[in-house]
Amino acid sequence: MTTQSTSDLHVTRSITVPLTPAAAFDLFTDRMSEFWPSSHSIGASPFVAVVMEPRVGGRWYERSADGVECPWGRVLAWEPPHRVVLAWQLNADWTYDPGFETEVAVSFTEAEPGRTKVELRHGNLERFGERAEEMRTTFESPGAWDSILAAYAGAVQPQDDH
Repeated sequence: MTTQSTSDLHVTRSITVPLTPAAAFDLFTDRMSEFWPSSHSIGASPFVAVVMEPRVGGRWYERSADGVECPWGRVLAWEPPHRVVLAWQLNADWTYDPGFETEVAVSFTEAEPGRTKVELRHGNLERFGERAEEMRTTFESPGAWDSILAAYAGAVQPQDDH
């Protein structure tokens, strides 16, 4: 019998964008509303903003047009312009659970002058328990982190680096 260890189960994705690390960090952390897919909402009504409070312990949430806020998690590390780590506190049923968390770590590394490699690692997926493999498969699917990073790259504007 072979068993697969589920410790440190994770999904890693990366993309290179034509921005400095500081501009890439700003786009990801301060302007998430510009690229986060509207289909990836947990609220009763569509969100108008995705907010990441810029500090350790800051909240990460969506806000609908009627002002209702739906928490997604919180900021675990805030290291501009190099790294942000978020607690993903949405369980396998896509509802906020303050007692649950996986970790989304995003690093911003200069690939060459004016270009930044953005690497996203969604880790601790084993915490989803018996649904860990299902969630890993979900996060690896084209409609998950891949599409979010593609939308992020698509949100880059020529003036972003000036």
